[in-house]
Amino acid sequence: MTGWVKIVGLGPGSDDLITPQVSDAVAQASDVIGYIPYVARIAPRAGLTLHPSDNRVELDRARHALSLALQGHKVAVVSSGDPGVFAMASALFEALEDGPASWRDLDIEVLPGITAMLAAAARVGAPLGHDFCVINLSDNLKPWTLIEKRLQLAVEGDFAMAFYNPRSKSRPEGFARALDLLQMACGDARPVVFARAVSTPDEQISIVPLTEARPEMADMRTVVILGASNTRIIEGARRRIVYTPRSVLP
Repeated sequence: MTGWVKIVGLGPGSDDLITPQVSDAVAQASDVIGYIPYVARIAPRAGLTLHPSDNRVELDRARHALSLALQGHKVAVVSSGDPGVFAMASALFEALEDGPASWRDLDIEVLPGITAMLAAAARVGAPLGHDFCVINLSDNLKPWTLIEKRLQLAVEGDFAMAFYNPRSKSRPEGFARALDLLQMACGDARPVVFARAVSTPDEQISIVPLTEARPEMADMRTVVILGASNTRIIEGARRRIVYTPRSVLP
């Protein structure tokens, strides 16, 4: 069986943040499958077929990739950031588990990428320098009650937090509810980082106290990082540095 599937991460936006391993996989691929704007990042070339699709057809996209590989195609399934973080790796394995037994014999590999969360953290310093958690604020695939529970428990555990998909046009109220919960549960002015379109020409970074965070500061291109109770800001002449110490002492 000559076909394969490589599930790859294209990083947060800049081509400089695509790993050589991912670049090699895309260069060897006969087919690239993914969400429309991610496939648009792949340059057309002879012998390569591009398969862009809508954002809400992850399982169909995964089945298509596995079917092509079974036919001998070399398929790169592209995601932004890292394919294992709210992206196509889990969707493909869900399709694999429920699909024909023949798919399980395919050569399938996940190639990591740099997530928007890590790119954003690096821009401002090291806000995720100690224990942290990552929460997707979209309630498309899970109920809002579960999101609220996880937010509350993360505050109780005093984690720094990174939030993906904070606010879309179709559900602008979700992030407002999350901020209300966090402001009440934390009860302090710990720093919040709003990092939009990191590593692209549209990049915008802002750092505000939690007490001043507002829903309209985020959209679907924004990663939001909330510090833990001991996250600090260093005021410098060139920029503000946000970091969480690695030690937590009584």
